[in-house]
Amino acid sequence: MRAARMFSAVDSHTEGMPTRVITGGMGVIPGATMNERRLHFIAHLDHIRRLLVNEPRGHAAMSGAILQPPTRPDADFGVLYIEVSGCLPMCGHGTIGVATVLVETGMVEVAEPVTTIRLDTPAGLVVAQVAVQDGRARHVTLENVPAYCERLDETIAVPALGKEITYSLAFGGNFYAMVDLEQIGQPFDRAHKQEILTAGLAIMDAINTRVPPKHPTIDGVDHCHHVEFIAPGSDATLSRHAMAIHPGWFDRSPCGTGTSARMAELHARGELPLHRDFVNESFIGSRFTGRLIGETDVGGRRAVLPTITGRAWITGFGQYVLDPADPYPEGFEF
Repeated sequence: MRAARMFSAVDSHTEGMPTRVITGGMGVIPGATMNERRLHFIAHLDHIRRLLVNEPRGHAAMSGAILQPPTRPDADFGVLYIEVSGCLPMCGHGTIGVATVLVETGMVEVAEPVTTIRLDTPAGLVVAQVAVQDGRARHVTLENVPAYCERLDETIAVPALGKEITYSLAFGGNFYAMVDLEQIGQPFDRAHKQEILTAGLAIMDAINTRVPPKHPTIDGVDHCHHVEFIAPGSDATLSRHAMAIHPGWFDRSPCGTGTSARMAELHARGELPLHRDFVNESFIGSRFTGRLIGETDVGGRRAVLPTITGRAWITGFGQYVLDPADPYPEGFEF
């Protein structure tokens, strides 16, 4: 068999959302930090992302993580996050998937009852505490990068919806616009997913066109590709949401960085104190448990230190190849 490229992978899912963990075939991406590697990958290697996540090897909601040597001495692995929307600075469900894969394949030294893995991500150091029983990863708690609320209850005109929308914007590893679902007149029901998704893309476009966000310390984090539609009845104890993501899909998991952003927003409102559990539920009913464990500062902004706990399961092992005669060397979007 001929192959122009070959990638080894362990596939997993975290509370419903896939993570294709690339364990071989990539080589070391140039860059002195993981964010420099991320920016280099976007500029020069994005065809590899498209090959791995687009059809026919992936699908319209595919997500993955590429393992790398760390760029900092206090980390065990570097991680680059890929999905159909691009190359992310951080991914919570993906990190839970990575940590589970590293434990269950023996790629790290496993200790019971907790195996600690330190991961170098483009957004900063993330520590994964993996609860291990009988050699199996039972659940993972992430100590995420600092999260902060940038905007609270601002309004923006959304021409495609013909109305103004009130939203809040927070960073939890990516930027998230939080919008009460009732504003777009749709029920929290997957039967109405296309209407919800269309509204989400319109809100993203309005924000990115008129008032795009910009992270004060992470280069290239300057857009909003996520709208977290908050379901009626949600509060600072249990929140349900539909997470619309560019260019047109929903997160199946409760979204780790989105959970962090939601907690930062609730903390800014004075509704979620430190050291109290917060449950975030996805559009398919799966859940993460979050908690704020401290406060800090990000570029002069008040920020919080979030943790997220969730579960992942290995779904397969594979080698993904590119035949030099393949007419779709970067896959395709459908």
